[in-house]
Amino acid sequence: MKITVAPSAGFCFGVDRAVSMVEELLKEGRKVCTLGPIIHNPQTLASLAARGVTVADSPAGAPPDATLVIRSHGVARATLDEIAARGLDFRDATCPFVAKIHAIVERESAKGRTVLIAGDENHPEVRGIVGYCGGPFHVFRDAGGLQRLTAEEAGLKDAPVCAVSQTTFSVEEWQNCLEILRKVYTNALVFDTICNATAKRQFEALGLSQQCDAVVVIGGRQSSNTAKLFNACREHCVTYLVETADELPLAQLRKFHSIGITAGASTPASIIKEVLVTMSEVNEGAAKVTDTAAAKTAKENPAEGSFEEMLEESLKSLNTDEKVHGVVVGVTPTEVLVDVGRKQAGYVPASELSADPNVKPEDVVKVGDKMDLLIMRTNDQEGTIMLSKKRLDAAKGWEKVAAAEESQEILDGVVTEVIKGGLIAVTEGVRIFIPASQATASRSDPLDALLKKPVKFRIIEVNRNRRRAVGSIRSVLRDERKKQEEKFWETAEVGKVYTGVVKSLTSYGAFVDLGGIDGMIHISELSWTRIKHPSEVVNVGDTVTVYIKALDREKGKISLGYKKPEDNPWEILKAKYPVGSVVDVKIVGMTTFGAFAQVIPGIDGLIHISQIADHRIDKPQDVLQIGEVVKVKITDIDFDRHRVSLSIRALLEEEKSAKESEDSENN
Repeated sequence: MKITVAPSAGFCFGVDRAVSMVEELLKEGRKVCTLGPIIHNPQTLASLAARGVTVADSPAGAPPDATLVIRSHGVARATLDEIAARGLDFRDATCPFVAKIHAIVERESAKGRTVLIAGDENHPEVRGIVGYCGGPFHVFRDAGGLQRLTAEEAGLKDAPVCAVSQTTFSVEEWQNCLEILRKVYTNALVFDTICNATAKRQFEALGLSQQCDAVVVIGGRQSSNTAKLFNACREHCVTYLVETADELPLAQLRKFHSIGITAGASTPASIIKEVLVTMSEVNEGAAKVTDTAAAKTAKENPAEGSFEEMLEESLKSLNTDEKVHGVVVGVTPTEVLVDVGRKQAGYVPASELSADPNVKPEDVVKVGDKMDLLIMRTNDQEGTIMLSKKRLDAAKGWEKVAAAEESQEILDGVVTEVIKGGLIAVTEGVRIFIPASQATASRSDPLDALLKKPVKFRIIEVNRNRRRAVGSIRSVLRDERKKQEEKFWETAEVGKVYTGVVKSLTSYGAFVDLGGIDGMIHISELSWTRIKHPSEVVNVGDTVTVYIKALDREKGKISLGYKKPEDNPWEILKAKYPVGSVVDVKIVGMTTFGAFAQVIPGIDGLIHISQIADHRIDKPQDVLQIGEVVKVKITDIDFDRHRVSLSIRALLEEEKSAKESEDSENN
């Protein structure tokens, strides 16, 4: 007799996560209460009850001193609000695939779409989904139910609708529903929300039922997904549903030449193993078990291996530190579900996915990706394997990092953390410590600016025993800067224009990075007007266009010019304000011999005391005030000595003369 075990039989990711959450709380010594049965498996529930876990039908029934655990089916938003209102301590074990449906229906309801839900209206998962519908919704059990709904709701087929399914809905029946939705509904938005693990389990069960004489389905009779496996299989062959090994119909099973075994998502690995061991009695040890591992054993040793040996091979615990190859079957914000070809459910915590602690699983992997992983821990009782990609990557990359110390090879990495005393950069999956003194070209440069940025560095120290390495970014920057300096001096010449970045300011000027080498703009070269500090014109980080005023190749000094000749106020004065021009000026200063007035920014002219009025005055303040704007005539400009003479009296006399002429003409 040949016995074939479905590779995906047993705990699904969501159930395993929920049960593990309860286990962890018990280990912490907490009093635990679950909102509804945490799993559709009587044996597991009895075991948890024996350890003090209670079950409440609603938040009102939860003991106030207990931690309430929401099962993988999820709950309505109103239930979450009630839990919060009662101030209960709780943990949410809602399956990520279910939470995704909650988000979909809530979003689409808000847009005005009617929600269509394929599933059992009495199932807790469906009740939870309904609780997120903010508008009209309808639940149907199968394609026939969808047809009846369409006939009863005449306007529904042309209305905007959103269709989702229960995560454990029959894959085959969902295809039938899709046919109706595509042909009849003109404005339907359809989401395929059947869990990947559920679809895979149903597909494997269907294959077993078509290949074997009989199938044994292991699982709780209250489990929706177990019922769907049973119904799918019995359409093709004789099918038995058992909760434990004690229920196996051994007498009937002896009649068959090939038997398939599958299990629902709520069935622990220990019960599956118990069933397989019991079935060894069917043919008094002559049966043959084949699954992924057993098939490999039979192929390598075709003439060897009793039933017990092959059974042990098929269920053997994977050893810690063993490398395995897996396929991603689910991704959540906290972990990645991986199929490693064993009965145990493999998962990679987010902390073990990458050496970068900030990485999000959904940004690194997707369903269907293949990965090499390292086994961290196995739990046969719960049927899980904790895996690590980070540690395997680090193991592979360590030798390259260690060798780079001797070769001084430049490595590429990304800064993942800024810590006390320096940075952590990751290369080849290995964390490298870079001291602050080796992280930047200058000690004054901020470390935070490098966070999440790609960097190049050398390994300057390695501790092989502790598998730790120290790197230097400054070493690479120093070499790059040297090359840039050499290239600069090869082409530099007075008058050449460059675009640079202001690197630092002093009281006497601004230093500009020209691309690997610094030049200085003296404060007098920053503006044609008098300034007290360079910050009045430029700031650190500004991009500026400069030109070389002078070069000292021996000392490596570069003097830069910034102000433009066309902005020279004396050139502007020459072009726009010739002698004789009448202009408005602003009084900016007083002396005993006259008043100074700003003609244009950067140029002040003198109104001599004798030119302030058309009569004698003792001091300028008798007529003028600081800040006052007056009309003057430019009477003289000395461009060599940068002096401008102004006169109010000249205008007054011209006005007086013009008036006298006008009066004489009138007389």
